[in-house]
Amino acid sequence: MIGKIITGKSFRGCMNYLHEGRLQENEELQKQEMEKKQAQVIAYNQCFGTKQELIRQFIEVSKLNPKVSKPVFHATISFAYADANKLNNQDKADIAAELAKDFGFSNNQYVAISHGDTQHEHLHVVANRIDYNGRTSSDSNSYKRMAGFCRKMEIEHKLTQVLSPNKFLAPELRVAQSQRVDNRKEALKQHLSSAMLHCRSVKEVKLYMESKGYKVELGRGIAFTDQQMVRIKGSQVGYSLADIEKKLKQEMLLQQKQILERELKQERTINKSIGVTL
Repeated sequence: MIGKIITGKSFRGCMNYLHEGRLQENEELQKQEMEKKQAQVIAYNQCFGTKQELIRQFIEVSKLNPKVSKPVFHATISFAYADANKLNNQDKADIAAELAKDFGFSNNQYVAISHGDTQHEHLHVVANRIDYNGRTSSDSNSYKRMAGFCRKMEIEHKLTQVLSPNKFLAPELRVAQSQRVDNRKEALKQHLSSAMLHCRSVKEVKLYMESKGYKVELGRGIAFTDQQMVRIKGSQVGYSLADIEKKLKQEMLLQQKQILERELKQERTINKSIGVTL
C-alpha cells in the first residue's frame, strides 16, 4: 500500500472532491463522475451527518484555533492491485483508526471514505487537525511517518509489501544509491522496449502496456503505474512521450527499409533465375 498526506485550507473543497469528483461541464457528466467515484463513508469519529453537515462541523471546530491556516488533514491510502477485495469496510475503518492513533488525532473529528473509482481500491481519511480543546495535531515528518505506517499495516493485514524509500531504512539495510538497481524501472523499460517492436502508434503502446498490468496516463506526457501502485514517468526511464513517438517513427522506417530490401533481394533472385534459364 502507498500512503500520501496533504494538509489544506478548505474542508468544503476536500469533501466535495471526495464525494463528487472533479467538476464537470454539465449535470449529466457530473453524475457519471460521482458514479465512477463510488464514494462511501465507512467510519465517523467525533462527527456525523451528511456531507454538508460534516463540512459545517469541521469548520466550526477549526475556529477554536484560528491561527492554524491549514486545519485539513487528508490522507490517501492506495492498495495494490493484488490486494483487491482482501479488505472489507471494517478492516479499512480499523486502518483509519490506527492512522488516527499514529498521527495523534484519535480524539479529533475524522471520517474514512472508501473509493472504488479506479482499478485499485483507495481509502481516504479526512481529519480536523484541531481538536475540541483547540490543540493542533502535528504534521511534521508526515512522509516518513506514513511510510512506516504503511509497512506496519501491510504486515498486520497480510497485504502486498512495498519497500520504503532507501533513506527511511535502518543504516544496515540501506543500499548505496550508486549500487542500487531499480528492478521496477528496469521492468518498465523492457516492456516499453518490447512495445516499440509491436506497436505502430502511441494508442497501441497504451493498450500494450495496459495488457502488461500498467495503468497508463496519457496527456502532454506519459506515465505508468504498476501493480504495486508505484507511478513512474516515461521520461524517468528514457521513454518520454516525445521519445516514444520518435522511436515508433524510427521503427516504422526501419521496417519499411527492411521490407524494401527483401523485395529488392527477391527481385534480383528472380532476375538472376530468369537469366540462367535463358
